[in-house]
Amino acid sequence: MKLQNLAVIFIIIILPISMILSAYTKNQVRTLSLQISYDTKLNNATYDALKAFQLNTINSDTSDLANSKLRDIEASVNTFFNSVASNFNMAGYNQDILKEYVPALVYTMYDGYYIFSPYTNVLDDTNGETGKNGEVIQPDSEILNKNNQNATYKQEDKISGLKPYIYYSCRYEYNGNDFVITYSLDNYITIQGEIKKKGKPEKEWVFDSGYLLDNITKDNSGYQYRDIAINEEEKTYENMCDPENGEIKRLEYIKLNGVKYYRENNNWFSILNGKKYKQDQFNPKTTAAKKYYEDANNFKKRIIEEYDLADLRTTHAKDNTIKGEQHEIAKIMEEKFGNYKIFDFGDYKNNGKSIEDPNSNFNQHRLAVIRYSIEKNLSIAIANYNTYASNVTADFRMPTLQEHEWEKIINNVSIISFLQGLNIGGKIYNGYSVITNNKNQEVVNEDSIYILTKQDNQYHRANDRDLIDDNKYSQYERCIQYRF
Repeated sequence: MKLQNLAVIFIIIILPISMILSAYTKNQVRTLSLQISYDTKLNNATYDALKAFQLNTINSDTSDLANSKLRDIEASVNTFFNSVASNFNMAGYNQDILKEYVPALVYTMYDGYYIFSPYTNVLDDTNGETGKNGEVIQPDSEILNKNNQNATYKQEDKISGLKPYIYYSCRYEYNGNDFVITYSLDNYITIQGEIKKKGKPEKEWVFDSGYLLDNITKDNSGYQYRDIAINEEEKTYENMCDPENGEIKRLEYIKLNGVKYYRENNNWFSILNGKKYKQDQFNPKTTAAKKYYEDANNFKKRIIEEYDLADLRTTHAKDNTIKGEQHEIAKIMEEKFGNYKIFDFGDYKNNGKSIEDPNSNFNQHRLAVIRYSIEKNLSIAIANYNTYASNVTADFRMPTLQEHEWEKIINNVSIISFLQGLNIGGKIYNGYSVITNNKNQEVVNEDSIYILTKQDNQYHRANDRDLIDDNKYSQYERCIQYRF
């Protein structure tokens, strides 16, 4: 066969393949470009929602109240959907359409989290108007039925909203006791349930809470934490602008009931609407630090000596949320971290351990419980969304979050958003965004606290190991300023 004929055959075979490969490559590039663009838009919308929540909580004196917190979160949710609609408007999607592709939003708080997703409204037949003898005359489900056009909510309505608050809790069965421990983003816990106290014949209902700390000692001079004396009265300072002359002054201040009071030349004053108000016969003292360590020390004693929980282990954890079967969190914990004591109180001088250390058994277990709770309930919420998405054929599923993303979620107040089911050419978009918040009224992370030491006039993180170096700071003249 002539060379020219071979060349023609080669072109006939290769040309269509090259055209197909070229079209496939262009399509993949377009898909990847759209995915990056959608990731950016989702991140921007989530950041806008976080910023709205951040501003509302910082500027509100009632941000710690439940109703106010719900209001702030609902405003943040509205901001998210408005931002999503604005960012995706050029792609041909409006807010009503995009809501169908958002299976869930998660707001992680100090001791629990909210999930925003659709749910079926169920009215309680046993709740409603009652008679003189306590009998139900007209239940809610009858008053607010499907045929009542004036009802705000109707039976079996499909509503998108915030589901009830879910705490970072875990149930334990130990030595015949049955109780729940609620964890938080720091070392504050709440214990509630039936516990047989030492020396008592019967179990009692216990509701107790406090901060877990090691290495607190007490003598005639007062309390010490890691050999640092806790003063009866601590002082805080702040640079403030004098409203009378605009001068920047560094003054001692104290915050009581949400109001800051400043001391200048032994006179106290407050500032309201740009005016100074002198406080006569005002001599405040704050013993918050002493009280903090005193309460922590007493709480530790109750856990060990009264509740007898020193040997509580991860294998005592239970999960009864699935009916008809005892599912143990302990199995998951043991696979990841092994079988260990949860309350691993230590001695930083002898063995370098403390329960408040980030790598302590307690903190490992605390973080595992928080992650397990969020992962489990979020998976259920996204999976259930398939029954609510009427105009979307996508199969909504919980994506696999990376370890560094979980690290951010379980250590910070954060927002997790999901956007799934959008067609981006070569595949279906399945994106999520994790944005953390460190400027809020919920919690101050230890990584945001800095201590100015007198010896070297340098700022250190609160958990800096150099701060417990006896040789470097022999007199412990430190901890004189905090920066947030």
